[in-house]
This record gives sequence, structure tokens and C-alpha cells, in this order.
Amino acid sequence: MTATVPNTAVPVPPWLARYIDGERASAFSGLAQAFAAALTEDANGKQRSKLAAAAHTVQVLAEIDADTDSVGAVMLSASPGWDAQRIAAEFGVNVASLVDGLKRVRAIESLSAESASLGAQQLESLRKMLLAMAQDMRVVLIKLAEQVGVMRSLTQASPQLQRQAARHTLNLYTPLANRLGVWQLKWELEDLAFRFLEPQTYRDIARLLDQRRVDREGYMEHVSAILKQALRTEHLQVDLQSRPKHLYSIYKKMQQKQLAFDELYDVRAVRVLTGSVKDCYAALGVVQNLWQALPGAFDDYIAQPKGNNYRSLHTAVIGPEGRALEIQIRTHDMHRESEFGVAAHWRYKEGGRSDRKYDAKIAWLRQMLDWRDELSAKQGGALFQDSVYVLTPQGQVIDLPQGATPVDFAYHVHTDLGHRCRGAKVDGAMAPLNYVLKNAQHVEIVAAKQGGPSRDWLNPNLGYLASHRGITKVRQWFNHQELSLAVATGRALLEKEMQRAGRTGIALERIASALQSQGVNEMFAAIGHGELTSRQLQQAILADGAPAAAVEEGSLTRSAKALTSSSGILVLGVNNIATMMAKCCKPAPPDAIVGFVTKTRGVVVHRANCSNVVNLDAERRERMMPADWGRDVKGTYSVDIAVEAMDRAGLLRDISDAMTRERVNVTAANTLTRGAHATMFFTVEIADLSKLQLVLQSVRNVDGVTRAGRKR
Repeated sequence: MTATVPNTAVPVPPWLARYIDGERASAFSGLAQAFAAALTEDANGKQRSKLAAAAHTVQVLAEIDADTDSVGAVMLSASPGWDAQRIAAEFGVNVASLVDGLKRVRAIESLSAESASLGAQQLESLRKMLLAMAQDMRVVLIKLAEQVGVMRSLTQASPQLQRQAARHTLNLYTPLANRLGVWQLKWELEDLAFRFLEPQTYRDIARLLDQRRVDREGYMEHVSAILKQALRTEHLQVDLQSRPKHLYSIYKKMQQKQLAFDELYDVRAVRVLTGSVKDCYAALGVVQNLWQALPGAFDDYIAQPKGNNYRSLHTAVIGPEGRALEIQIRTHDMHRESEFGVAAHWRYKEGGRSDRKYDAKIAWLRQMLDWRDELSAKQGGALFQDSVYVLTPQGQVIDLPQGATPVDFAYHVHTDLGHRCRGAKVDGAMAPLNYVLKNAQHVEIVAAKQGGPSRDWLNPNLGYLASHRGITKVRQWFNHQELSLAVATGRALLEKEMQRAGRTGIALERIASALQSQGVNEMFAAIGHGELTSRQLQQAILADGAPAAAVEEGSLTRSAKALTSSSGILVLGVNNIATMMAKCCKPAPPDAIVGFVTKTRGVVVHRANCSNVVNLDAERRERMMPADWGRDVKGTYSVDIAVEAMDRAGLLRDISDAMTRERVNVTAANTLTRGAHATMFFTVEIADLSKLQLVLQSVRNVDGVTRAGRKR
């Protein structure tokens, strides 16, 4: 089918004729006539079904006064022989974009058709993916019109098919219609779905409305006459409408508030349409002077619009004859937007009116898409810009940050799958692991039976990971591997020391206790990281019943002069007692130090300001002894350093190089990264604190380092 006008006149349906004649006459006139002709031709079943569905959609779009481009896109998408290049050449890139958007949204139609079996979170992700895929929101509007056409065509279908379509409509499409503010489509979708899901209740409510119709219409005419006269007295030019109450809305209110049909006051409702916001509030004053307002039944949606920009004044009053009555007051523009929602915005532009007002409406549309009434504040206004929605092989919707890759996808599905990820298929084709995923793509991970991540994945310049979850999981894996290596190394070193001392039969738990470790594995890790020296291990091993190392508290005797202990540290009044450096504060010359006498490990030397010393109770404080560095003190001492910096690639390497230039040995390193900030802890071996100051100054000169000092 082409856009050529047929030689023979073809009857054109009224809802299509408006796009051929009058103000809508354009390049679409020929397309519309050709489309009308195709509807009357004999075609194969599939093509006829496709054309009929498109005709239903065009009819719905015409009812909500949709723009010409939207209607043309529907006709083109159902007509053979139109590719993207030809559409763009004859109708423009905007129409071509609409047709392409429809094709992409329909690509997941089979998934959304299973919405009845999806959970609430999956349904929400599916709705978000539909909106995220449709860069032009008219695509979603067309999908809503398509669904209305589908529901209208099911009146003669089987009850099972009707119920399935009804659940699908309520689960997926009516929430979208609500968010787009297209009330006319929302109400019809809800009523049709209600009719199929609860046919008896639907008929009961419809019968009650019909039975009271004559009385209700007579009453509303009386109310309208009174109100119109009062408004005219105040020189207010308004239009009055009786507002129809939709059956599904009545049903929901009866369910939620546990009310009988007779107790619903808003079955009787009138709508007042004014020319300005000022007249809205003036009309409200007239209403409140006429009738007594019901308590708690006033809502000002003009001052505080709903999340989808719905604006109106709502009030309920005790009207004539003591009957409850609902009144809505709004401007004509507000009414148009409340009925047609986003559809009104493009038609507004098509009419050639103020661009500034149109731009303001589009700015509102972008704001509306935040779903601020339903999504948490932390998602904010960048919901769609910051997210991409992809599908698992099972059809599950996965919400990932913008820029996410197959590796991010794998870690989102399962941590172990992320570790074993070796390749990926995107839409059935192999893709590199740093491929940037797009909306609605199907992703399948190719995984090894076992293995772990690559360190390259943590390099931001290579683009393997964009999600915080993925980065955290990879770092945790490498931290665990480093810990496992340290434990294995520590075990081997301890066994070597035990063999050297000839004490291989000692329980490891007793050695760990002597070294003040929380457990055996913690002891192995400390040894592997270099936090415990060979001498400390020997003391801990010999402390278990070894005469030379065992010192009881009662055997401590004071001497007339200070003696130098075996470590070179002067412990006043105690002769030949073994000393150990405390792991908690790691003292080094010339720190002020004190000694603490233990039962089995000699004297443990602490810094004088160590919190473990300062907070000792009175009983244990009696075991404190003065200590000082001897003149002949030699060797190296372990000191902990804390470094704070802005995280970047190569930061750890640059800091390590700075320490290497100062000729110090780094025995342990640990890094903690939170966002753009990194905190690093190092254990270095130094002869005295003067050397430490040189090391710290060198580290402070590294680009990005904000603080370097001794760990407290």
C-alpha cells in the first residue's frame, strides 16, 4: 500500500475523514485514503487483522484529538512497503521516529502479556522500561489507544480471554494512563476490565445507575439552574456539566470505604468550567455561600496539583433536598488536560499556539515522568536518564545504572555468576564484556564452571563496571583472596617456627591466646600480613611451659638499679624479663612507653597514651611498670600509618613508590574505598619516629592524598 490516492472514491470513516479534510489536511491525506481503501479490500487473515487493529487504534486517537503524526505512525506501522528511510523522506524524521518507537515497544509485547504472573516489583520495572524505551511519549499514548481498541474488540471473546486481557490492562496499562494523565483512556480501560473481571457486579452497579438515572438527571438540572443563576449574579461566565461517574470508580470507592451505593455522595456531581484561575476561586465562594460544605471534603489541586499535573478544585456540599453533592471547578484548559493528558500537549503545539507555553507543558511532562508520588525521593528527577532496563533469558526485567555492562548484569543476577562471567550474548549475538547495554535488550551470560574476576574490571578506564554493586563484589573477592593467601602464608611460617623450637605438639589455640589473637585464622592472617615478628612467635611458643620465657608475677623482684632487658628496653626494677611490643599501639622510639606485666608473656610494652593502658581498672593498673628506651636499643619497629585520599587509578602504586623511595619496608596494606574517597592503612618497619616523619611527608606529596599520619 502506498500513499497514492485511489482512482475510485472509497468511503472514509468519520473518525478518519478528519485527517483528510479541513485543518488536518496534509501529506497524510493520501495515506489515510489508501488506508481506508485497504480496510475494504480482501486481504489475508494476518494482514486484515493487523489493519483492523490499526483502525481501532486510529479511532481511539481521533476521540482524544491526538495529533496527525501519531495517527500517521499507526497507519504506516500497519501498512506494508514502508521502511524507515521512505517514511522519513515522505513524512519527516519525527514520524519515522514514532514508527520505530512503536516497533521497539511492541518487541516486548509478548513479555508484557504475561503481566498477570509478574510480581509488583517486576510490573513496576516493566512499566518503567516501556516509558524509558519510548523517547517520544506519544509512543506510550499510542500503546494505550491500542489497548483500548483491543478491549473494545473483546466483547464477543471467550470469558477466559476477556479475564486475561482485563488483568493485563489493570496491571500494566491503567497505571500508565494515570501517570500520563489521560483520564478518558484510563476510565474506559478500567470500566472495560471491570466488566470482564466482575461481570455480575458490573451489571448490578450499571442497573442501579440506570434505575436512578431519571431522578438523578432531574435533580442535576435543578442544581445546575440554581448554581448557574448564583454564578451569573456574580458576573461569572461559566459552563456547567454533569460529571459522569465511571462504574469501576464507584466499585473501588464502595470497596475501599465499605459504603453502600446509596451512601456515595459523588454519584451526583457537577463540573464548573471557568475562563481563569481567579474565576475558579470566585466560583468556589459562590458554591460555599449557597450550600453547606461537608467536613473534610475539600481538595485544592490547583494550588497543589497531583503528581500527574491534575488540577481542579473539589468540594462536597449538602445540596437541595439535603442530598450530598460533589462539585469540581476548573478552567477550560485544566479540563482539557485532565481528559486528554499528554495527548493535549502535542495537539496544542500542532495548533501553532505559544511556543513558550508549549515548552512549559513539555517541561512538566519530563517532571511528571519522575512519578514523584510513587517513587522514593532518592531516585529523583533523573530516573530514566540514570537507568537502563534489560531482560534476562527468562524475561525478568533488570534495572541497572546507565552505562551498565554485561558484567554489571551478571553481578546483579548473582554474585557467583559475576565472578565466573567470561562472555555475554546481547540479543543473541556475542558482545564484549564492556559493551554498554541499552533498554529492552536480552542479555545472556557465558560463564566458566569456576574462577574469579579480572583485576582489569576495577580499572575505570576500561569500562567493565558501572554499578556500585559490581565494583564492591569484585573488590570483596580480591580482598578475600588476599586474606586466604595471608592465612596460608601465616600457617606455614608458624609451623616453621614451631619446628625450630621443637614444640610441634602445642595446641594452636593456646599460641593464638598467647599472641592475643581472636582466633587461629586471625593469628595466621596477622602472621601472613607481617604484623607478628619471628621473635614474637618464638616467645608465644616458648611461653607454654618454657622456663626461660615463663615469668610469674610473684617472681618479679626489684633491683637497686635499672637493667636493660633482652629487647634493649629498660624496665625499671625488673631483671632479665622478656618484652613484647603491643600490637594495639605499636610503639617506636622515642614514644613515651610503659610496661604491663602479663602472667605468661613477660612485659608487653605500650605507648603511654594507648587507650588500652589509659582505661585499665585500678586492680590491673598495679601491674604497670615504668619503661624507657635503652641507649643501645636497635632494630626496627612496626608502625601503622593511615592515609586518606581521593580515589583514582594508580593511587596505591604511587603511595607504595613514595615509601620505597624512603627505603622503608611495607609489611601490610589495606584499602577501603567509599565512592570517590579512599582510606588506606599501611604497616611499615622503621628504626625511629624521625624516619617516620620523612615517610609521611613523602606520602603527603602524592597527588590526591589529603591526609597522612600515624594511625590512632
